[in-house]
Amino acid sequence: MSELHFLNVRVGDTILIRHSSDRLSLIDICNGNYVPPTEEARAILEALATARGNFGMCRRPTNPINYIEENFAGKTLFRFILTHPHMDHLDGFDALMNRLGIANFWDSGVRTSKPSFEEGRYLEKDWKRYEKVRDGLEPGVTVVTPRSGSRFKYANRNEDGSDGGDGLYILAPDQTLVDEANEAEDANDGSYVLLYHSIGGRILIPGDAHDRTWEYVLEHYEQEIRNCSVLIAPHHGRKSGRSYDFLDVVSPKLTLFGCAPSDDLAYDAWNRRKLQFITNNQAGNVILEASRGEIDVYVENERFASAAGGDPSRKNRQGYSYFVTI
Repeated sequence: MSELHFLNVRVGDTILIRHSSDRLSLIDICNGNYVPPTEEARAILEALATARGNFGMCRRPTNPINYIEENFAGKTLFRFILTHPHMDHLDGFDALMNRLGIANFWDSGVRTSKPSFEEGRYLEKDWKRYEKVRDGLEPGVTVVTPRSGSRFKYANRNEDGSDGGDGLYILAPDQTLVDEANEAEDANDGSYVLLYHSIGGRILIPGDAHDRTWEYVLEHYEQEIRNCSVLIAPHHGRKSGRSYDFLDVVSPKLTLFGCAPSDDLAYDAWNRRKLQFITNNQAGNVILEASRGEIDVYVENERFASAAGGDPSRKNRQGYSYFVTI
């Protein structure tokens, strides 16, 4: 069995995969500097959510570093994949390095200017640690630069060179997309697009990929992404002035949306196509447990599982409630 953990990290992305090999991959980090509220404050947030008829799980975010320590005690991350260097994908990177460590860092080659840290919740130390790791100056960390079509051991090759490994295939970017993104200073269109071949089905992880990247992926990998089991909504599901024609090909059985104000989320693109989706605001953390030929979906929020027709009496090892099998 393998697992994908889609974590509730406010407006940002964090995806953890425990592969069948038992290696851990972390794709992006957000909310890693978050200090959870006291139990009393948490109870107040839950009451507010219920009173407003809103599941409100985005008010109860997860610190992904705490989550990994609690659920995978003593394990080092085999790889950290940064889809692109925006701070909502690097929030807590310094603490991650200090507390957990990583063995391998995937760098697409996309570059952005250093952000201003005078305002907002992001920390300059996370950017500085990213630069240190990216530039190969972090002892014990191997930096790799896979691009579209890269084939290599452990990611998607077995020890003997055959297809397999951890099932991670890079669909984008290629060098042209990287160069264009750097010239335009638009990191979203140089974002990694990953296709994870889990033992239960294909899971498409597109980071913040925008139109130019989707055009490339559709041109070169249309059959590979057609009728996927699960899609992680690009750019957390925000509208972002993009085309959603890729949904006609991907046609996912289930899409996972991150946190953002509901008016900013592109629900209509999914509703028009009658595609099922759930959000972190409804479900909290979501765990996909893949076994031969199917994926069981579990959600943190028992109340949502019950309201949506799941089976709250059926729990996984984290105590999350069964939602659906796809």
